[in-house]
Amino acid sequence: MSRRRPPRRPRSAPPAAGPPPVEPKADGGWHVRRLTGTGTTGSYTCPDCHRPIPPGTPHVVVWPVEKPLLSAAAVDERRHWHTACWRRKP
Repeated sequence: MSRRRPPRRPRSAPPAAGPPPVEPKADGGWHVRRLTGTGTTGSYTCPDCHRPIPPGTPHVVVWPVEKPLLSAAAVDERRHWHTACWRRKP
């Protein structure tokens, strides 16, 4: 008697290519990428509440749409925020 293989699970789709969505705030537009926390290895400090974002915690990474004057690129200004802190930002 032969063994049957279980059916294969469909693979999840790769992340969509292109820039992440832009959210308007009082100080301009910001690219926002939501992270689930899986695979996160470092600990970050939220620029709003100045508390740590431990590894494995879902949070957002944001960077300005427009390059700040003294930066080489806008992505150099990316910061990790607690999701709730980012929502409260005016």
